[in-house]
Amino acid sequence: MENYRPVIGITAGDPAGIGPEIILSALSIPALYELCRPLIIGDLGVITTAKKITGSTIELRGISDHCQAEYMPGVIDLLNLSDLDFDETSWANPTIHTGKAMVDYVIKATGMALNCEISAMVTCPINKKIMQMAGFDYNGHTELIAERTGTKDFVMMMAGDRLKISLVTIHMPLRNVSDALSTESIFTTIKITGEALIERFGIKSPKIAVAGLNPHAGESGIFGDEENNIIIPAIKKSAREGFDISGPFPPDTVFYNALNGSYDAVVCMYHDQGLIPFKMVHFTDGVNTTLGIPIIRTSVDHGTAYDIAGKGKADPGSLIAAIKMAAFQANCLKKGIKRDS
Repeated sequence: MENYRPVIGITAGDPAGIGPEIILSALSIPALYELCRPLIIGDLGVITTAKKITGSTIELRGISDHCQAEYMPGVIDLLNLSDLDFDETSWANPTIHTGKAMVDYVIKATGMALNCEISAMVTCPINKKIMQMAGFDYNGHTELIAERTGTKDFVMMMAGDRLKISLVTIHMPLRNVSDALSTESIFTTIKITGEALIERFGIKSPKIAVAGLNPHAGESGIFGDEENNIIIPAIKKSAREGFDISGPFPPDTVFYNALNGSYDAVVCMYHDQGLIPFKMVHFTDGVNTTLGIPIIRTSVDHGTAYDIAGKGKADPGSLIAAIKMAAFQANCLKKGIKRDS
């Protein structure tokens, strides 16, 4: 186990965004090769152009099959999946062609993970609008990967060393959140989160907190009845299933307590409820990881950053953290830790 270095497939993301740059910066760190064997899935021409911009001295090695990879520090093994014309493609100017390419990278990595050709996949940022313009009607990576893996129930977790949050609802207007919540969806989020904390993070007896939806967690129904009618029944059901679960807690205090070690994760009712405190703490090193799917997937927690794309100054911190977390999860899964039934 000490010498186990999982193969991590890293998708290059939107070729017009900062994905190619942060890949070069991240894989210039030799220590990452001690943790894993990174394999880039992308476009050799685009990465070569990014290399000139960043001034990177790392060697690029294009391959046509993952079996050809050598995984040596100082060399990037790149599975060349597209051949974009950079006379027509430029930084911060995505096209239908770049949209199709970035989706092809994700589809390829997902298939490789399902076939155990890679141990985990890490995704660089994509443009959701361009993804849809290219003919892929998904809200993002997660929904595409869930469909490709045949997964109905999945959870978006944002994870860092100090704080981990899971979301019951993800991308939707705030006015729709209350109607979208149900006891079953909250219970499913708790269950998937608890099992992942054990199996993928190696926490044998995780403590999970649940945030309320309303101010003061409803104040006994004064500020809303979702806590009494929906959230508390989900918590009670989770407790009967053997999870160490507490709440619902006022959202303005629960994250402080989690940061101080009282809880291993917080289950949040909606996107910004969890993402605002998370990014206050883990803005440069936060990781998005998808739970509930049969493969390991981590991702950077930022977008394509077109405003700085092609300028050689993108921060690779989140990608470095995502690669490390993917390797860590692969090692935990290899150990086979399961929840006591």
